[in-house]
Amino acid sequence: MKVNIGCVVEGKGEVKAVPILIRRVAAIHFPELDLGIPPPIRFPRNKVSQIGELEHAVGIAIRSINKQGAILIILDSDDDCPAELAPTLLHRISPVFHNIPIAVVFAKHEFESWFLAAGESLRGKRGLERDISPPDNPEAIRGAKEWLRRRMQKGKTYSETRDQAALAALFDIDQARKADSFDKCYRDIVRLLEELQKVNDSTSE
Repeated sequence: MKVNIGCVVEGKGEVKAVPILIRRVAAIHFPELDLGIPPPIRFPRNKVSQIGELEHAVGIAIRSINKQGAILIILDSDDDCPAELAPTLLHRISPVFHNIPIAVVFAKHEFESWFLAAGESLRGKRGLERDISPPDNPEAIRGAKEWLRRRMQKGKTYSETRDQAALAALFDIDQARKADSFDKCYRDIVRLLEELQKVNDSTSE
């Protein structure tokens, strides 16, 4: 039986990168799951505080999985605190969609901060320099995309739409878990997969 995860993301890069990330985590913990991930729904970060806007996007994502499965929301925190914003939004939207498992994740500042945390594993990949080292506190950097661009080999540049999905397939997940917001993302993906596995097991009996 196929189980589905619908996604709400912010940028064009995440549309391709987030399904790759989910499948990598699923391959570690639930390789037997037949997992379906429809194209993620894009959502403007600046509308997150407007009541009804995120709910509308989640509703579209739920329809994309035929109202059966789970929902993962991944957005950039920008200058907000992920540990405060994520539970606030989850508390707001969960009662609206109480029959669907939902996780809300905010990357500290931006999605690329997770690549910085796993910088050693990306040496020489996608045009990055061969000797890059992760910053001491990758989530403290405001401008992870720019950090990557400054560490590209001569003649190369980082492009979110071209490189984000490729790096999501390459970066070391264990290294990235040193970043608190990615560790939460990882744990939330595992939680959703566990819930889907339970549903899959119960319908197979």
